[in-house]
Amino acid sequence: MTFDQQPVLITGASQGIGRSIAIAFASDTERPLLLMARNLQNLSETKRLCEAEGANRVELIACDATDAEAVKGITLPDGMPEPSLLINNAGSYLYKSLQSTTEQEFRHQIDVNLFTAVNVTSRFLPSLKQKERGLIVNISSVGATRGLAESGAYSAAKHALLGYTRSLRKELLGTNIGVTALNLGQTHSPSWSGSSVSPIDLIDPKDVASMIVAISGLSARSVVEELLLQPQHGKVPPM
Repeated sequence: MTFDQQPVLITGASQGIGRSIAIAFASDTERPLLLMARNLQNLSETKRLCEAEGANRVELIACDATDAEAVKGITLPDGMPEPSLLINNAGSYLYKSLQSTTEQEFRHQIDVNLFTAVNVTSRFLPSLKQKERGLIVNISSVGATRGLAESGAYSAAKHALLGYTRSLRKELLGTNIGVTALNLGQTHSPSWSGSSVSPIDLIDPKDVASMIVAISGLSARSVVEELLLQPQHGKVPPM
């Protein structure tokens, strides 16, 4: 199987940006899909939407990616090859000042925004190295490139993710595995539910998905190392 025929694994695929990414790959590629998240019911809905877009095979992995041992124990369904493309999308946003953030909340931000990517990458990296080609895309944030007074724990965790991604890229330069960091500005997702912000002022998650599909379609001679995506009219208050 060629690179573009092999499975894509998408974490955080039960809703929001992850669901949009899964639907885009179902619509625009022939790749089998491995969809991973904790919520099996929501994952099943993503699977239904992907199949409606023409996906030829969709398999679900109900797993808490912050649990390193659980991720190590993942076994793929019969006949499903190991993925050649990892999209580490799982994450969580905390809108809270550093002074009022508890230690438990801070650790949770690091677990969800950093260690989900670390754990999943560690699980699949050995098999990626055996393939003719591989790609790892880590969904980070503009908060990884500057401090955020209103969400410092989130920013710190995304700084760590970006540092991990940059280091992984350096470590894998001698292989055929590309590594990409996608730094997103404010993107419409369920985390905005209940706010007064209009979705049209935020990045459309379909645009994020289209960009990742395009990145994965580049030849093996090129890789997007880092990409910054922002709302057209800049930061949306109050965040």
